[in-house]
Amino acid sequence: MSMAGQAVAEIRANAEPKHGVEDEIRRLKRELNAVILAHFYQESEIQDVADFIGDSLQLSQQASRTEADVIVFAGVHFMAETAKILNPTRQVLLPDLNAGCSLADSCPPHLFKPFRERYADHLVINYINCSAEIKAMSDIICTSSNAEKIINSIPRERPILFGPDRNLGRYLMKKTGRDLRLWQGACTVHETFSEQKLLRLKVRHPGAKVLAHPECEERLLRNADYVGSTTGILNYVKHDPGQEFIVATEPGIIHAMEKECPGKIFIPAPPENSCACNECPHMRLNTMGKLYLCMKNRSPEITMDEELRIRALQPIQRMLEMSA
Repeated sequence: MSMAGQAVAEIRANAEPKHGVEDEIRRLKRELNAVILAHFYQESEIQDVADFIGDSLQLSQQASRTEADVIVFAGVHFMAETAKILNPTRQVLLPDLNAGCSLADSCPPHLFKPFRERYADHLVINYINCSAEIKAMSDIICTSSNAEKIINSIPRERPILFGPDRNLGRYLMKKTGRDLRLWQGACTVHETFSEQKLLRLKVRHPGAKVLAHPECEERLLRNADYVGSTTGILNYVKHDPGQEFIVATEPGIIHAMEKECPGKIFIPAPPENSCACNECPHMRLNTMGKLYLCMKNRSPEITMDEELRIRALQPIQRMLEMSA
């Protein structure tokens, strides 16, 4: 058993039935004056103990205005980095430092730098799923919630370099009519969905609507009834009269859907192989045990060079201003 698992087992073994690791986390939260921010892709237990659950834009906005002394980020590394960029004087904790991002990894700074220099006349808009080093080489950061709005606000004669997600970039080209210069990065989770299996699933559930994240490949998006960010997808099911939905994004979002829409049926879109490949392995590294231990030990902590932080802050601030 892992150290985090042992910690949870010990708490639960020595606690009254109505108490447990959740109560210990809430106690530590009070002691530290901490806030727990969690992404929709986290496991359901973490979502239930969090102070705020959201997508990348919402979590960035929340991090920018929190008054907590400690920010505990239940997400992946680039999200916690963003919180630190926005809050240099606050302690930012991440339950597992290995909780990375395949999309961020697909855009290494040493390769992106010459690409950016090759198109020096282009405005650089980068998706928030990237490292602090990539953010520092950007003019504006965006999320899947606000990317279309941001691109439409740029004069049409200004060329745009967009990264790192090629699928989101292609979707935005179609939506905005802009010819974007794309970095060829991708999220392995969103590229794993099978179009053939999806079509077979639609035959078995003819009344179900397909909801997809724009990080998915075009072959998936062309079968979708709605394409949007995690928050957009959640809002869609809340207001749509339909009762069955096939969800083509990380299935952690289904927990929030079921809480918001009891009685509706949500079916995870199937991956290409017979595996749990539609679950983000990085997001799933965070557990309740690790969340408890990181608050108890105030570690792992996100730290950052101040010069890098200031350069990365500017494009994030532009995003927040343009999203107000």
